[in-house]
Amino acid sequence: MPRRLDPEAAIGHLDRLYAAARALCGDPHLAEDLVQDTYAAVLSRPRWLSGSDELGYLLRALRNRWRDELRTRARRPLPASLDDENAELPRAVTPAPDAVLDGRAVLDVVHELPSPYRETLVAIDVIGLSYAEGGQALGVPTGTVMSRLHRGRAKVAERLRALELAPVS
Repeated sequence: MPRRLDPEAAIGHLDRLYAAARALCGDPHLAEDLVQDTYAAVLSRPRWLSGSDELGYLLRALRNRWRDELRTRARRPLPASLDDENAELPRAVTPAPDAVLDGRAVLDVVHELPSPYRETLVAIDVIGLSYAEGGQALGVPTGTVMSRLHRGRAKVAERLRALELAPVS
């Protein structure tokens, strides 16, 4: 039986939704905008949930907003530099190998993952959903969540080893 989305309960998930947005887009300012856009859209009119909790619904809405943003960006032309057309943009500085593993570096690596792995890692490892809740939020079977999570974690570990941020196991 469908039930109405409780705005108070939805707002209670703000921190978890921000963590998911940060992991999806890789930019804290864009993550804030993404969460704000998600809440504005979801709370603009009554929403009905069919068997899903507020967090799962909000995660799906956030993921859909992010995909919309990516499609919009793909249609926009890239701005050209007025100073030097051949100048290369500065790259992110990777911490030294002996530095403490920075959470931001891990999120950057997660952000580079292909969408299915990134979304699964965000749902399970960042937000803290169970496999069943993650599967429901992502619209995939629990087994798919488990295999994507395994492969996604392996890709993150491989990339961190390549950056010399994680110990070789």
